[in-house]
Amino acid sequence: MSEAVKVLLSLLGSYLVGAIPFGLIVVWVARRQDVRRIGSGRTGGTNVMRAAGWLAGAITGILDVLKGVATGWIARALVPDNPWVLVGSALLAVVGHNYSVFLIEKREQGGIRFKGGAGGATAFGGAIAIWPPIWMYILPIGVLVYLFIGYASVTTISVAVITTVVFTVRAIQGEATWVYVLYGVAVLGVVLYALRPNLERLRRGTERAVGLRAYLQKRHGQRGGSSMNSGNQNAMP
Repeated sequence: MSEAVKVLLSLLGSYLVGAIPFGLIVVWVARRQDVRRIGSGRTGGTNVMRAAGWLAGAITGILDVLKGVATGWIARALVPDNPWVLVGSALLAVVGHNYSVFLIEKREQGGIRFKGGAGGATAFGGAIAIWPPIWMYILPIGVLVYLFIGYASVTTISVAVITTVVFTVRAIQGEATWVYVLYGVAVLGVVLYALRPNLERLRRGTERAVGLRAYLQKRHGQRGGSSMNSGNQNAMP
Protein backbone atom coordinates (compact mmCIF):
# COMPACT_ATOMS: atom_id res chain seq x y z
CA MET A 1 0.00 0.00 0.00
CA SER A 2 1.44 3.38 -0.98
CA GLU A 3 2.10 6.18 1.50
CA ALA A 4 -0.52 8.40 -0.15
CA VAL A 5 -3.20 5.73 0.25
CA LYS A 6 -2.28 5.28 3.91
CA VAL A 7 -2.57 9.03 4.50
CA LEU A 8 -5.95 9.11 2.78
CA LEU A 9 -7.19 6.15 4.82
CA SER A 10 -6.07 7.80 8.05
CA LEU A 11 -7.83 11.06 7.25
CA LEU A 12 -11.00 9.47 5.91
CA GLY A 13 -11.14 6.88 8.68
CA SER A 14 -10.73 9.57 11.34
CA TYR A 15 -13.53 11.64 9.83
CA LEU A 16 -15.86 8.64 9.76
CA VAL A 17 -15.03 7.69 13.36
CA GLY A 18 -15.66 11.30 14.42
CA ALA A 19 -18.94 11.28 12.53
CA ILE A 20 -20.43 8.43 14.57
CA PRO A 21 -23.41 10.14 16.31
CA PHE A 22 -23.14 8.56 19.75
CA GLY A 23 -25.42 11.20 21.26
CA LEU A 24 -28.20 10.32 18.84
CA ILE A 25 -27.78 6.63 19.62
CA VAL A 26 -27.67 7.08 23.39
CA VAL A 27 -30.81 9.23 23.53
CA TRP A 28 -32.68 6.88 21.22
CA VAL A 29 -31.78 3.87 23.38
CA ALA A 30 -32.62 5.71 26.61
CA ARG A 31 -35.76 7.63 25.59
CA ARG A 32 -36.70 6.63 22.06
CA GLN A 33 -36.35 10.27 21.06
CA ASP A 34 -34.39 12.08 18.38
CA VAL A 35 -31.94 14.40 20.16
CA ARG A 36 -31.83 16.57 17.04
CA ARG A 37 -35.39 17.66 17.86
CA ILE A 38 -34.57 18.57 21.47
CA GLY A 39 -32.90 21.68 22.89
CA SER A 40 -30.08 22.93 20.70
CA GLY A 41 -30.47 19.96 18.36
CA ARG A 42 -26.82 19.02 18.81
CA THR A 43 -25.65 15.48 19.49
CA GLY A 44 -23.02 16.36 22.09
CA GLY A 45 -23.05 15.51 25.78
CA THR A 46 -24.61 18.77 26.98
CA ASN A 47 -27.73 18.46 24.84
CA VAL A 48 -27.94 14.72 25.51
CA MET A 49 -27.94 15.53 29.23
CA ARG A 50 -30.91 17.83 28.70
CA ALA A 51 -32.70 15.17 26.69
CA ALA A 52 -32.00 12.03 28.71
CA GLY A 53 -30.29 12.91 31.99
CA TRP A 54 -26.77 13.26 33.35
CA LEU A 55 -25.80 9.59 32.91
CA ALA A 56 -26.67 9.63 29.22
CA GLY A 57 -24.76 12.90 28.87
CA ALA A 58 -21.71 11.46 30.64
CA ILE A 59 -21.72 8.32 28.50
CA THR A 60 -21.98 10.42 25.34
CA GLY A 61 -19.16 12.70 26.48
CA ILE A 62 -16.85 9.76 27.16
CA LEU A 63 -17.63 8.15 23.82
CA ASP A 64 -17.07 11.44 22.01
CA VAL A 65 -13.68 11.83 23.72
CA LEU A 66 -12.76 8.30 22.65
CA LYS A 67 -13.55 9.20 19.04
CA GLY A 68 -10.78 11.79 19.19
CA VAL A 69 -8.40 9.43 20.97
CA ALA A 70 -9.00 6.79 18.30
CA THR A 71 -7.54 9.07 15.63
CA GLY A 72 -4.14 8.68 17.27
CA TRP A 73 -4.38 4.91 16.95
CA ILE A 74 -5.46 5.17 13.32
CA ALA A 75 -2.80 7.68 12.29
CA ARG A 76 0.07 5.99 14.11
CA ALA A 77 -0.91 2.57 12.77
CA LEU A 78 -1.05 3.73 9.16
CA VAL A 79 1.52 6.55 9.00
CA PRO A 80 3.85 6.40 12.04
CA ASP A 81 5.90 9.43 13.10
CA ASN A 82 4.11 11.90 10.85
CA PRO A 83 2.80 14.85 12.91
CA TRP A 84 0.95 16.36 9.95
CA VAL A 85 -1.14 13.22 9.45
CA LEU A 86 -1.72 12.93 13.20
CA VAL A 87 -2.92 16.53 13.43
CA GLY A 88 -5.01 16.25 10.28
CA SER A 89 -6.65 13.05 11.48
CA ALA A 90 -7.47 14.50 14.91
CA LEU A 91 -8.88 17.64 13.32
CA LEU A 92 -11.04 15.69 10.87
CA ALA A 93 -12.54 13.71 13.75
CA VAL A 94 -13.77 17.01 15.20
CA VAL A 95 -15.10 18.08 11.81
CA GLY A 96 -16.83 14.70 11.50
CA HIS A 97 -18.40 15.11 14.92
CA ASN A 98 -19.72 18.58 14.08
CA TYR A 99 -20.74 17.80 10.50
CA SER A 100 -21.57 14.10 10.39
CA VAL A 101 -22.12 12.38 7.07
CA PHE A 102 -24.54 10.12 8.97
CA LEU A 103 -26.73 13.10 9.94
CA ILE A 104 -27.48 14.70 6.61
CA GLU A 105 -30.76 16.61 6.53
CA LYS A 106 -32.63 18.55 3.89
CA ARG A 107 -32.98 22.26 4.50
CA GLU A 108 -36.44 23.77 4.32
CA GLN A 109 -35.14 26.41 1.93
CA GLY A 110 -33.41 23.79 -0.19
CA GLY A 111 -30.08 22.04 -0.12
CA ILE A 112 -28.66 19.84 2.64
CA ARG A 113 -26.86 20.28 5.93
CA PHE A 114 -24.71 18.08 8.15
CA LYS A 115 -25.68 18.07 11.82
CA GLY A 116 -23.66 17.07 14.86
CA GLY A 117 -22.22 18.60 18.00
CA ALA A 118 -19.96 21.51 18.89
CA GLY A 119 -16.78 19.44 19.07
CA GLY A 120 -15.45 20.05 22.58
CA ALA A 121 -15.25 16.43 23.76
CA THR A 122 -13.83 15.14 20.48
CA ALA A 123 -11.31 18.00 20.39
CA PHE A 124 -10.27 16.95 23.89
CA GLY A 125 -9.81 13.38 22.67
CA GLY A 126 -7.83 14.58 19.66
CA ALA A 127 -5.49 16.53 21.93
CA ILE A 128 -4.96 13.39 24.00
CA ALA A 129 -4.21 11.46 20.81
CA ILE A 130 -1.47 13.95 20.01
CA TRP A 131 0.00 14.22 23.53
CA PRO A 132 -1.72 12.07 26.19
CA PRO A 133 -0.61 14.05 29.32
CA ILE A 134 -2.55 17.09 28.11
CA TRP A 135 -5.65 15.72 29.85
CA MET A 136 -4.09 16.86 33.15
CA TYR A 137 -4.42 20.46 31.97
CA ILE A 138 -7.66 20.38 30.00
CA LEU A 139 -9.81 18.34 32.37
CA PRO A 140 -9.38 20.28 35.65
CA ILE A 141 -9.47 23.69 33.99
CA GLY A 142 -12.47 22.70 31.91
CA VAL A 143 -14.33 21.51 35.01
CA LEU A 144 -13.58 24.81 36.77
CA VAL A 145 -14.80 26.79 33.76
CA TYR A 146 -17.98 24.70 33.62
CA LEU A 147 -18.70 25.07 37.33
CA PHE A 148 -17.73 28.67 37.96
CA ILE A 149 -18.04 30.53 34.65
CA GLY A 150 -21.17 28.52 34.07
CA TYR A 151 -21.62 28.20 30.32
CA ALA A 152 -21.20 24.94 28.40
CA SER A 153 -20.25 26.87 25.26
CA VAL A 154 -17.41 28.67 27.06
CA THR A 155 -16.25 25.32 28.43
CA THR A 156 -16.11 23.93 24.90
CA ILE A 157 -14.09 26.94 23.74
CA SER A 158 -11.75 26.57 26.72
CA VAL A 159 -10.76 23.08 25.53
CA ALA A 160 -9.42 24.50 22.27
CA VAL A 161 -7.79 27.49 23.99
CA ILE A 162 -6.02 25.33 26.59
CA THR A 163 -4.89 22.94 23.86
CA THR A 164 -3.40 25.81 21.86
CA VAL A 165 -1.65 27.30 24.90
CA VAL A 166 -0.17 23.98 26.08
CA PHE A 167 1.11 23.01 22.64
CA THR A 168 2.52 26.51 22.11
CA VAL A 169 4.42 26.41 25.41
CA ARG A 170 5.79 22.95 24.60
CA ALA A 171 6.86 24.11 21.13
CA ILE A 172 8.61 27.18 22.57
CA GLN A 173 10.43 24.94 25.03
CA GLY A 174 11.49 22.66 22.20
CA GLU A 175 9.54 19.71 23.58
CA ALA A 176 7.16 19.32 20.64
CA THR A 177 6.70 20.37 17.03
CA TRP A 178 4.89 23.57 16.09
CA VAL A 179 2.62 21.42 13.92
CA TYR A 180 0.72 20.51 17.09
CA VAL A 181 -0.05 24.19 17.69
CA LEU A 182 -1.82 24.15 14.34
CA TYR A 183 -4.22 21.57 15.77
CA GLY A 184 -5.18 23.86 18.64
CA VAL A 185 -5.68 26.89 16.40
CA ALA A 186 -7.67 24.93 13.80
CA VAL A 187 -9.87 23.28 16.43
CA LEU A 188 -10.54 26.67 18.00
CA GLY A 189 -11.75 27.92 14.63
CA VAL A 190 -13.98 24.89 14.10
CA VAL A 191 -15.47 25.20 17.59
CA LEU A 192 -16.08 28.94 17.32
CA TYR A 193 -17.81 28.47 13.97
CA ALA A 194 -20.07 25.76 15.39
CA LEU A 195 -20.92 27.91 18.42
CA ARG A 196 -21.96 31.03 16.51
CA PRO A 197 -25.54 30.95 17.91
CA ASN A 198 -24.18 30.49 21.44
CA LEU A 199 -21.76 33.38 21.05
CA GLU A 200 -24.64 35.58 19.98
CA ARG A 201 -26.65 34.51 23.05
CA LEU A 202 -23.63 35.21 25.24
CA ARG A 203 -23.46 38.70 23.77
CA ARG A 204 -27.14 39.22 24.51
CA GLY A 205 -26.91 37.68 27.97
CA THR A 206 -29.44 34.96 27.14
CA GLU A 207 -27.14 31.92 27.00
CA ARG A 208 -28.34 28.98 29.13
CA ALA A 209 -26.36 28.76 32.37
CA VAL A 210 -24.87 25.60 33.90
CA GLY A 211 -22.92 24.75 37.02
CA LEU A 212 -22.79 27.21 39.91
CA ARG A 213 -24.19 30.03 37.80
CA ALA A 214 -27.33 28.00 37.04
CA TYR A 215 -27.68 27.06 40.73
CA LEU A 216 -27.40 30.68 41.86
CA GLN A 217 -29.83 31.86 39.19
CA LYS A 218 -32.31 29.21 40.30
CA ARG A 219 -31.97 30.20 43.96
CA HIS A 220 -32.28 33.86 43.09
CA GLY A 221 -35.40 33.12 41.07
CA GLN A 222 -36.92 31.12 43.92
CA ARG A 223 -36.15 33.88 46.42
CA GLY A 224 -37.55 36.47 44.07
CA GLY A 225 -40.68 34.41 43.63
CA SER A 226 -41.01 33.90 47.39
CA SER A 227 -40.61 37.62 48.05
CA MET A 228 -43.27 38.46 45.47
CA ASN A 229 -45.65 35.92 46.95
CA SER A 230 -45.00 37.25 50.45
CA GLY A 231 -45.62 40.79 49.28
CA ASN A 232 -48.83 39.76 47.60
CA GLN A 233 -49.98 38.03 50.76
CA ASN A 234 -49.22 41.08 52.90
CA ALA A 235 -51.14 43.26 50.49
CA MET A 236 -54.24 41.12 50.75
CA PRO A 237 -57.11 42.64 52.84
